[in-house]
Amino acid sequence: MQARTGIIGGSGLYDIQGIEKIDSLDIDTPYGKPSDKLLLARINGHEVVFLPRHGRTHSIPPHKINYRANIYAMKVAGVNRIISVSAVGSLRQEIEPGHFVLVDQFVDRTHSRESTFFDGPIVAHVSMADPVCACLKSKLLAACTSASITTHPTGNYMVMQGPQFSSRAESELYRSWGMDVIGMTNMPEAKLAREAEICYATVAMSTDYDCWHEEEENVSVSSIVETMHGNVTKAQLMLQHYFNTLTEGFSCSSGCPSALEHGIFADLKAQSDEALRPVHVLVERLL
Repeated sequence: MQARTGIIGGSGLYDIQGIEKIDSLDIDTPYGKPSDKLLLARINGHEVVFLPRHGRTHSIPPHKINYRANIYAMKVAGVNRIISVSAVGSLRQEIEPGHFVLVDQFVDRTHSRESTFFDGPIVAHVSMADPVCACLKSKLLAACTSASITTHPTGNYMVMQGPQFSSRAESELYRSWGMDVIGMTNMPEAKLAREAEICYATVAMSTDYDCWHEEEENVSVSSIVETMHGNVTKAQLMLQHYFNTLTEGFSCSSGCPSALEHGIFADLKAQSDEALRPVHVLVERLL
């Protein structure tokens, strides 16, 4: 099966010029159902799997997303790289609404979200020192540049619990920590992608200045939606450029496809079928 690119974001991303929709994938996982059915499509000869993170009708809030089911379903669908397209607030003057940021690092301030596939008896500890695939990120930067999108090539993403926005004190605190953008969805998504040995990169689309900026209105849903419409159009153009230049043999030198090789604290061949069942798709190459 051809290696596929997974795209997690809003449903508006589907409407890319030249897209050929192939099938709708209704996938069950050991962790329940993903946010919605996965859309299998083809762009410029490349197979793509789309998943609306919040569901097609945006009915799932950030803290209720079944992140484990989403990533597991992507793995089952043959995805080996995920492009996460995410709306964020800006914590920096120079990152204006409408700008894109290619994230390098995350600080995870979420809680009560299931954040690992390895709950025991099989235990794994994967490295998250560099949570973004550098190879995938470089291709996305090239696509943004080709699409003439104002893009910041690095950035630190503060992942907050939500669904409420920040207080002014929190916003200023995160700025003092060196954070560049703030959002609610990329953790534990990035952690689970690493455990699934899937390359992962985030295209963060700035929609507002959070609430720290004294000369701007406080963040609101209405202001975000207005900017989002323009951002989605830019994201569609970015994806067109990405797939127009993507070669068949995508390879990763960042270590994502082998993240579990030195992270599993168990003899997999000695495990029972019951223990292996929830993670079998993730570890089968190591058995």
